[in-house]
Amino acid sequence: MGLRSGQWYDGDDRNAYIHRAWMRRGGPEDAFERPQIAIANTASDFTPCNSHLWEAARSVKNGVHERGGTPLELPVVSLGETQMRPTAMLWRNMAAMATEEMLRANPIDAAVLLGGCDKTIPSLLMAAASVDLPALVVPGGPMLTGTFRGRPLGCGTDVWRLSEEVRGGTLSAEDFTRSEASMIRSRGHCNTMGTASTMALVAEALGVVIPGVAGTPAPDSRLLQSAHEAGRLAVDMIAADRRLSTILTKASFHNAIVALAAIGGSTNAVVHLLAIAGRLGIDLTLDDFDRIGSRVPVLVDLQPAGRFLMEDLHRAGGLLAVLNEVQDLLAPDAVTVTGKPLVDYVTGNTVWDQEVIRPRAEPLVAEGGIAVLRGNLAPDGALIKPAAASPHLLRHRGRAVVFDSIEDFHARVDDPDLDIDADSVMVLRGCGPKGYPGMPEVSNMPLPRKLLEQGVRDVVRVCDGRMSGTAYGTVVLHVAPEAAAGGPLALVRDGDPIVLDVPARLIALDIPAEVLAARTANQASLDAYASPTRGWERLYVDHVQQADTGADLDFLNGSSGSAVTRESH
Repeated sequence: MGLRSGQWYDGDDRNAYIHRAWMRRGGPEDAFERPQIAIANTASDFTPCNSHLWEAARSVKNGVHERGGTPLELPVVSLGETQMRPTAMLWRNMAAMATEEMLRANPIDAAVLLGGCDKTIPSLLMAAASVDLPALVVPGGPMLTGTFRGRPLGCGTDVWRLSEEVRGGTLSAEDFTRSEASMIRSRGHCNTMGTASTMALVAEALGVVIPGVAGTPAPDSRLLQSAHEAGRLAVDMIAADRRLSTILTKASFHNAIVALAAIGGSTNAVVHLLAIAGRLGIDLTLDDFDRIGSRVPVLVDLQPAGRFLMEDLHRAGGLLAVLNEVQDLLAPDAVTVTGKPLVDYVTGNTVWDQEVIRPRAEPLVAEGGIAVLRGNLAPDGALIKPAAASPHLLRHRGRAVVFDSIEDFHARVDDPDLDIDADSVMVLRGCGPKGYPGMPEVSNMPLPRKLLEQGVRDVVRVCDGRMSGTAYGTVVLHVAPEAAAGGPLALVRDGDPIVLDVPARLIALDIPAEVLAARTANQASLDAYASPTRGWERLYVDHVQQADTGADLDFLNGSSGSAVTRESH
């Protein structure tokens, strides 16, 4: 079988001449006879967690050269979680679509995908799955642990914690500001079990990362060694015709769900895994997450559910040591980018610190995987992460305190006259894919100052948006359908009794069905929904699907393959 890139470079006609001539920039004479390896690089100064990937790309190039390939760096859309407004999630699908088209349109035989920050690995995998070339991921890795006043700081998680202490009057604003310079100690993404760390580890469980690499700290020289190996492997994958469709199967998603539960991973991984599966036509549903993962024990004692940070997890044995504890729950037939089954790499990995990675007999949480809730408030499903919730709130009944938009929330949350107490259920709507737009990380609403001053640190919260993977609390999120898509969340009123029963998988309004059916949406909610008139936001709002299927665009379901039928000249 010839190389795909030969469709551009082979022959002696005018088009082949043009394709070759403009690429003769110092390469060897046989550069066009070699496999062409794209290095899809999300490095950007506006994505500080990924800024070091330029260095990783050089190591990938060295590995490609060593194996006889031609490396070609391809800068792709980079989504910085901490900077982009209104939310990086609004552009995940755009980044995936742009990367997909670039991989298809260019003379590329395989791709090495460099990502780290939350949306970059999901968008790269959605893109590569849609083109279905040989491809693998090199995760950028977490930052090293920062400290403040002798204590480790978890980026993200400690932002939420410390900011609540300031609002509650137990930490000065000056000390809060001083901690800022201590939190981000090095290159790399968040060092808690946020979305970035979760997606890197889940990608390894999916089989698209060289086993043992995910979780390697960004400054660790072994990350560059792994990037070099990824460059070599990309060339080998072409010879084996090892495309993503041969790796990403229902079995590999099974393993990803087990891993997600065992590490206490971010709820955001659910929406990303659903979207990746949708690009491959794999029948993955919310029910699979509950069926496979909800009763898997959480073994990793990492913030936000636990105490430690990603550097500690790497030191304690990493993902493979975690999976060795739950090996009997893994699908044995799921293979990796090396061509070997994942379970072959799992067996015999030692846990070097049982405080960080708990033995299965002594888990952090016995059944802490992400739970899928349903009821008349979320007919198509909602999520909660029990490991990050307060145990006493997992069965709860309280009256709703409703906010019609994020602006309404910010305007009223600290009003001393707000009618709220520790038993209330905070409801925020208009934050789903269509409504915001983009489904932002606002579901872990800060608590009212009056409750913080009373010593309250958690209440039940319900929202159609997401929350940061670094966040914690008893938060019901990803409510589907969202309010802006006609979901029942739009009909909740102040004082309505809301019942949460996580063991029973229930989230419900305890009011008669006929009363709910007679209601209409609050005008303040309707006025706050996104109504873009042009550009990407208009395309997004018109075509985005709901959270329960991955929040991809409806016309991007399924893949288009790698074929390009027409010439450019």
